Amino acid sequence: MELSSRAPIRKHSLLIALGGNLASSVGKPQETLKAALKLLQTSGAVIRATSQFYHTPAFPAGAGPDYVNAAVRIEAPWGPEKALGVLHRIEAQFGRERVQRWGQRTLDLDLLACDDIVLPDRNTHKMWRELPLDAQIGRAPEQLILPHPRLQDRAFVLVPLADVAPDWVHPLLGKPVRVLLEGVSERDRADVRPM
Repeated sequence: MELSSRAPIRKHSLLIALGGNLASSVGKPQETLKAALKLLQTSGAVIRATSQFYHTPAFPAGAGPDYVNAAVRIEAPWGPEKALGVLHRIEAQFGRERVQRWGQRTLDLDLLACDDIVLPDRNTHKMWRELPLDAQIGRAPEQLILPHPRLQDRAFVLVPLADVAPDWVHPLLGKPVRVLLEGVSERDRADVRPM
């Protein structure tokens, strides 16, 4: 009997934020998010937890119609770069066009975290994490930054993320999601309303 020489496929735990504020080929933003979750599964992900859907104001303020936001915790055989490719492919299937930073969109799938991986390094992450808001609008990183450098600042990310991974600890800030959420203003948290 011959033993297989193939190494077992490593599974990664990934946290993903979902959002949209324009209709897609499948309908309203909430329908697009549901369809995107199905495509994650058919692409090889196992969904471990899905948040409820939330109605949130456009960010930055006045950037278009209000959003539908959610978060999902999945397990998949994808490292960070492969995961990003899968997410971009799914976005494209729903007509996502990357025209304007923080512009209106049919679907936004943001890779928030992959295991406890920090990319590209602690110093670069710190620079992007601490970049002032006005500088963030005009600049986009040329490489993948993990965990997402602004997740700790955004109620529309943290509220749904608390549904699926309240105890996930940010590997650089050393705080779980539920504590990061407490650090966001009460007004910003109140703007994230369950649908």
